[in-house]
Amino acid sequence: MLFNSLDFLIFFPIVVVLYFCIPHRFRWILLLAASIYFYMNFIPVYILVLFLLVVIDYVMAPLIEKSQGHRKKVYLITSILSTCAVFFVFKYFNFFNQNVSNLAQFLHWNYSLRALALALPIGLSFHTFQSLGYVIEVYRGNQKAERHFGIYFLFVMFFPQLVAGPIERAKNLIHQFYQEHYFDYKRVTDGLKLMLWGFFKKVVIADKLSAIVGAVYNNPTQFTGTPLILATVFFAFQIYCDFSGYTDIAIGAAQVMGFKLMDNFKRPYFSKSLSEFWKRWHISLSSWFRDYLYIPLGGNRISVPRKCANLFIVFLVGGLWHGANWTFVIWGALHGFYLIFETIAMPLKNRILEITRLVNFPRLIQLTGISFTFILVNIGWIFFRAKNVSDAFYILTHLFTNISFNIPRLNMGIGWSGFIYCSAIIGFMEFIHLIQEHRSIRQFLDTKSIWFRWTIYIILIYAILFFGVFNKTQFIYFQF
Repeated sequence: MLFNSLDFLIFFPIVVVLYFCIPHRFRWILLLAASIYFYMNFIPVYILVLFLLVVIDYVMAPLIEKSQGHRKKVYLITSILSTCAVFFVFKYFNFFNQNVSNLAQFLHWNYSLRALALALPIGLSFHTFQSLGYVIEVYRGNQKAERHFGIYFLFVMFFPQLVAGPIERAKNLIHQFYQEHYFDYKRVTDGLKLMLWGFFKKVVIADKLSAIVGAVYNNPTQFTGTPLILATVFFAFQIYCDFSGYTDIAIGAAQVMGFKLMDNFKRPYFSKSLSEFWKRWHISLSSWFRDYLYIPLGGNRISVPRKCANLFIVFLVGGLWHGANWTFVIWGALHGFYLIFETIAMPLKNRILEITRLVNFPRLIQLTGISFTFILVNIGWIFFRAKNVSDAFYILTHLFTNISFNIPRLNMGIGWSGFIYCSAIIGFMEFIHLIQEHRSIRQFLDTKSIWFRWTIYIILIYAILFFGVFNKTQFIYFQF
C-alpha cells in the first residue's frame, strides 16, 4: 500500500480510531494485523520472506543472549549469515551470477547457472538491517532478547516505517509497543502536520520533477548540456523530496499513535562538507554503518591510512546496499573517495584559510562549502539515477556541451512556466528549511495565530489537491 494512495487515506484513519478505542493489551494485535495487511498490498506471497527473517532472529537472539564465549559468537554468525543468505538470494544472486557468467565467457569457461526469476520484496534491505542491528545489540548486551513473538514481529513489521525506514534500533522502538499511549490532541495534530508536509514534498515536488528527470535520464544520449544539468539538479531534489517525504509521513503517522521514530534527514543540502552531508542524509542508515561496520573496523582510533581504507569499505558496501548494479557500486566508491580526500586535505584547507585570512569571512566559507558539497553530491547522483554505467559516463562527459538557456527548445517536456514552477516550489521548500535551521517549523507555527496557521494548512492542502501528481508513483527507496 502506498502512502500516496486513496487506500492509505482510508486505511490510516481506521487504524488510528481503532487503536485509541480498544484496550491497550490488544493494540499490538491491531498494529501487527494492520502492518501485515499494509505489506500484503504489494506482493502478498512475500510476507513469507519477511516471516522467515523474523523467525530466524527471534529464535537466535535468546540463544545468543544466554550463551558465552565461542558459542555465543557462533550463534551470532549463524544468525547474520542466515539473514544475509535470504537477502543475497533475492537481491544479489542474479547480479553476481551475471558477472560470473560474463567473466566465464571472457575466459572461455563453461558456466551455465541460470538467473532466478524472483522479484525483490519491497523494502527487504530495511528489514534486513533492522533485524541485523537487533541481534548485534543482543550480542553486545545492549538489548534484551525479545520473548514475545508478536511484539518482535511487530518491531520488524511496523507499517509506518515498514518499507523504507527509518531503520529503527530495537532499544528505541520495542519498549514503545509495551507502553500505553493516550490520545493527545497536540501530539496527534503535530503528527498530522508532519504528514501533510511529507505529502506536499512527495506529490507536489518529487513526482512533478520525476517526469522531467525521467524524460532526460531514460534517453540521455538524446541530450547535451543544459537538459543534462537541469535533470541532474532536479533529480537531487526529487530523490530528497521523495525519500524525506516518505520519512515525514512515516514519522508523523507513528507520532499520531504515540510512537517516536528517529529523524532521518536534517536539511542535507545545507551541508558544508561531505562528512556533514552524511550526518544529515539518511541518518538511520549512515549511523547503522557507523555503529556496525565502521567502528568495528577501528573507527577513528587508528592511523589515517587505515581510517581512509575503512571509509572506502563502508561506502563501497553502502553503494552495493542500495542496489545490485555497478552504478550503485561506483556511487558508493565515489563518496568513499570524497571522504578520503576530505580527511587528507582538511589540515591543508585549514592552513590555507589561515594564511589567506579567509577565516575572517565565515559566511563566505560556509556558502562556498555548501555550493561545493552540492556539486559533488550531484555528480554522485548521476551514477545513482543512470540506468547503466555507460549512460552515467555519457551524462558526466556531456554536461557542459552545447549549453543553451532557451528552455522551451530543450525538448525536455518543460517550458518556461514549468521551469519557473519547479524552481519556485524548490525555493519554497528550501526557504522552509532555512527557517528550520534555527527551530522546527511546527514550533514556528505554534507561535503564530490560529488564522495564520490555518492559512498555511489550507494552502498546503490546496497545493496537494490541485498541483499534486496522483498516479500512484512508488517511492524511490521502495526498490531497495
